[in-house]
Amino acid sequence: MRQKRWISACLAALAVLTLASCGGQEDPKNLLPQNTEEDRIINLFSPMEKTDPGGENVARTASDLTVAMAEEALGVTMVYRTYTAEDYQDKTYDQVCLDRVRNNMDDLYLLNPDTILALGEEGLLMDLSGLDSAKNLRDIVLTANTVDGKLVSIPQEVVAYGLFVNVDLFRQYGLELPETPEEFLECCRVFQENGIETPVGANRWWLETFVFAQAYAGLYNGGNAQAEIAALNSGEARYSDYMRPGFEFLQTLIDRGYIDPEKAAVSEAIEGEGPDFLAGKTPIVMAYWGAANTETAYGKTDFEMQAIGFPSSRGQMPVVSMTGLSVGVDAEHREDAAKALDIMVSDEALRIYSEKNRVISPSKNVKVDCVPALQPLNDRIEEGVYVLGSNAGMNVEQWGNTCLIVRDLLAGASVEECMASFDALQDAALSAENAAEG
Repeated sequence: MRQKRWISACLAALAVLTLASCGGQEDPKNLLPQNTEEDRIINLFSPMEKTDPGGENVARTASDLTVAMAEEALGVTMVYRTYTAEDYQDKTYDQVCLDRVRNNMDDLYLLNPDTILALGEEGLLMDLSGLDSAKNLRDIVLTANTVDGKLVSIPQEVVAYGLFVNVDLFRQYGLELPETPEEFLECCRVFQENGIETPVGANRWWLETFVFAQAYAGLYNGGNAQAEIAALNSGEARYSDYMRPGFEFLQTLIDRGYIDPEKAAVSEAIEGEGPDFLAGKTPIVMAYWGAANTETAYGKTDFEMQAIGFPSSRGQMPVVSMTGLSVGVDAEHREDAAKALDIMVSDEALRIYSEKNRVISPSKNVKVDCVPALQPLNDRIEEGVYVLGSNAGMNVEQWGNTCLIVRDLLAGASVEECMASFDALQDAALSAENAAEG
């Protein structure tokens, strides 16, 4: 499911901190002690499992460590309400989140970008810009999580996507790592002519990263991002005009046999293309930052691997996405939830989180050493060179919609038909805004 791509956590061992409830002093006239205040509860809805807050839990995620910090500092108990497909049957995580926020069923929510946009536009998420931790956020985080001028969500990590390449194979055929779409195509041509039938391993989730890199390289790195986004939101500019080069590029990869569209259409991320990449049969795959940190993915290879940005007119371009923590604007425990979130995304907490998971922090003050394979990708992001694959400030949700339209291309739809789908999405968004204003 889509949220599984955006939410990654590495398990760490920790004994649970048990919090004693507050008890009152004994009254000489009454032999039984009385509680002077009720237990303070914060309900968190997320897809991550956690056992009874007061019980033993050996495997705690990095996120849980920050929850424990908030619990201890505030004297509250975080109660996890978790999503499971079995409980909700045909409803996706996003659909369930929309329903729960609209009905004030929880206090704190872990949300995907499309849900952040929808709920932010409905005014159902608290403005978090006043939190102390908000002052430390990278510009990329502020841009991606601001809706109608309000910071409505804060992530605990920035998820970067890039090309994972077998450097040994590039050296073997005298190839430089590609910077532009043209250079990428030339590398694929050389690989294919030397017996590597399908140079690019693809799956049904991540081909849109090529599209984003080419569509928005200029928008996010040209110094005029806010004005260009405003033009898209007003309809003055068309999303299809931005998307066209990326889709034409994918169509070229398909036409020349550099990717296998039939296999890509049914392959799960890493599971489909991973074995051939690890075996040295496929020189190029696309993956997220965390895949280089775990041996179950690409954290241990028999060849030199590097993670680089996707080809674009501005060189190697990382694609960045992020989930975020949000507080319901009318949540029952709104104030405690906001205070807890402020602690969970403080520099102190994010340093623990980032070092445990070895991920990019949303705080500009928190730097974490990455494995050598990730250094090229990390360098570009630290230089401020990247594009957003998800942006709550755009009135058309990006990641999910682009993924689905790319799947149409894999199934045989033309580039023109794909562009018509983007136009339809934009027209629907404009109509909805006009109806709301009217």
